[in-house]
Amino acid sequence: MSTRVTKSFSLLLLLAAMVAMPVQAQKIGYVDQQAVLVSMPGMQEVQQEVQQEMKRQQQELQQQRQQFQKRVKQFQQQQSLLDDSARAERQRELQQRQRELQQSAQQRQQEMQQQRREMMQPLLEKLQGAIDKVAAQEELDMVLRREVLLYEDETSEQVMDITRSVAGELGISLTQSPGEPSPTLDQNAPPAGGGGGGQ
Repeated sequence: MSTRVTKSFSLLLLLAAMVAMPVQAQKIGYVDQQAVLVSMPGMQEVQQEVQQEMKRQQQELQQQRQQFQKRVKQFQQQQSLLDDSARAERQRELQQRQRELQQSAQQRQQEMQQQRREMMQPLLEKLQGAIDKVAAQEELDMVLRREVLLYEDETSEQVMDITRSVAGELGISLTQSPGEPSPTLDQNAPPAGGGGGGQ
């Protein structure tokens, strides 16, 4: 019993000592990934290819919807000539077709997102490599996305914007200023993780 009390007391002393110790200031970097991505070679091609595929998928869906609407119209015109059993059967068929169309639209959307992720992956890997290099050079403890940065003390040497350094590491010039919203980059795109310790 006394051993348990001694251990508990020792643990409390250790915790108190840890709390009392001054916290070493961490050096944090942040990067505007969108500003870098839209400036990277290949990004425009990815965007164009995704947009073309989306347009093609939308056209196919539109054709399927139009065919469905024709069948609905035909049924509405003919239902007075059908007996109850045939009418109920046609209604079931139309409801089933409507469900299939909804599922098809959802599946196409998921496939488009997956395709976009796959096309973006090489660019994101390059970006992550540059972030890691800059983070190591600057001896950063962690790197955050600019979007999650709620406050920055601009006089602090412990927090720094590494966006331009990352662009320099990639050998590109930024086509938009860090922090400027991008009209060309999908906001739902999966971001690269932070370098030098992650996010």
